[in-house]
Amino acid sequence: MEILSFIGFTALVGLIAWLATRKTDETSSKGYFLGGRSLTAPVIAGSLLLTNLSTEQIVGLNGQAYSEGILVMAWETFAAVAMVVTALFLLPRYLKGGLTTIPQFLENRYGKSTKAIASILFLSGYAIIFLPIVLYSGALAINTMFNVPSSLGISDTSALWVTVWGIGIIGSIYAIFGGLKAVAVSDSINAIGLFVGGLLIPIFGLMAIGDGHVFQGLETLMQSAPEKFNAIGKPDSSIPFATIFTGMMLVQLFYWGTNQAIIQRALGAKNLKEGQKGLMLAAFIKILGPILVVLPGIIAFYMFKGGLENPDQAYPMLVSKVLPATLVGFFAAVLFGAILSSFNSALNSSVTLFGVDLYKTYINKGATEKLVVKKGKQFGIVLAVISMLIAPLIANAPQGLFGYLQEINGAYSIPILTIVVVGYLTKWVPEKAANISIILGSTLYIISQYILKPFVFGEAHYPHFLHVMAILFAINVIIMLLIGKFSPRKEAFVQEYTNEVDITSWKYVKQVGLIIIIMVIGVYLYFS
Repeated sequence: MEILSFIGFTALVGLIAWLATRKTDETSSKGYFLGGRSLTAPVIAGSLLLTNLSTEQIVGLNGQAYSEGILVMAWETFAAVAMVVTALFLLPRYLKGGLTTIPQFLENRYGKSTKAIASILFLSGYAIIFLPIVLYSGALAINTMFNVPSSLGISDTSALWVTVWGIGIIGSIYAIFGGLKAVAVSDSINAIGLFVGGLLIPIFGLMAIGDGHVFQGLETLMQSAPEKFNAIGKPDSSIPFATIFTGMMLVQLFYWGTNQAIIQRALGAKNLKEGQKGLMLAAFIKILGPILVVLPGIIAFYMFKGGLENPDQAYPMLVSKVLPATLVGFFAAVLFGAILSSFNSALNSSVTLFGVDLYKTYINKGATEKLVVKKGKQFGIVLAVISMLIAPLIANAPQGLFGYLQEINGAYSIPILTIVVVGYLTKWVPEKAANISIILGSTLYIISQYILKPFVFGEAHYPHFLHVMAILFAINVIIMLLIGKFSPRKEAFVQEYTNEVDITSWKYVKQVGLIIIIMVIGVYLYFS
């Protein structure tokens, strides 16, 4: 029965996505990469949330909550603030410029070499870091919850390879052959299932603790482990409180405002109003995110008495323990959808980056749009195979998968954020300043975290990686401004605006944004 419900729900999502996209012209760049600029607010919000909410977050963040408690909710709540900033500041500029990719803006603002460097950094990050970690964490969750090794009669390692390739192949079909609209539609359907299924886990967990009563279970949990409900991180925690005012917001702004895999959903909006509404809706829901990705970890700490060797197994083990057998197939399907979402979204963005920013610019300048899409798809197949080969090899990744992912992403996130922000806020900073900043920023971060911290100073005597990000961001900005002062562009940069979409702002966007920020502050005050 579980297998039938799993297959049935997964097939239903695929069918709906096909029906919704069969009339979209996907032989053109706009049709394939941006869904024909037809996405509405609910689709944008659903796709944003499910692209973000995958097993590397559900498993990894609940693992951190198991170890440290509610303080890790900063990754969720401050995302809402970053989405407000994106809706107010970045998205209007992106849509006015008719952008398909963020590196397109970098070419317009700086030059082709900056665009190429940024595209290569994005693609490297997706291929070597993000895609393999999504596949690995997804396979870990599926294998742990549903005991795949025993079911198939194979070893844990073999089961990991089988699950990784199963997820990778199905995700590739969505991303490579369906385009952005197929990804966004399937994301929206799976988002509903994931939120329904995801809410069942803490509900059943609290009922198990509270003798059938949710609120009694919550009261028991808060009384037995009050230290897990303090949002203020100590200096030795994974998120010291001071980092909220330094690198945390920079990471969030990069992720929600400049990360191609995320912002591509908003770039596909039918107009600015729909894009802003979608971002605000997603921000509201994001504030409730800790119920899905933090609370279950604390419940697992109580139920398993803090005895798990690997905190990243807390969530899948909790699911196995509290979820009724009749719902296992449904939850497997929505979790599978979440895994696919992050994988196929990043893969679709990689196809976009390669086709638009590299193939069309450097390999075949005279290529038709149909050929650009075709070559992008071919590149996507190669990238998917590479990520599927790497994923099982990170089985020995350090504990705290989510924190590890955030730290290693700093090698490309902060340099790219720096040149985007400086690009929009200045007119005279030249191309060489951006190139120096992006290469220097990436190099310095790698030296800092993987040479100086472990081998020179030691982890106990080294600043938190979020502080390091803020320091390097400031250094990069200063370097770019100095170069701009002493060796400026020949002509001031002027943003050219297209008329591809209606760029009239939603009239309530500022008021709604203020409410969201007040809500975030309120959550922190309550749990402090």
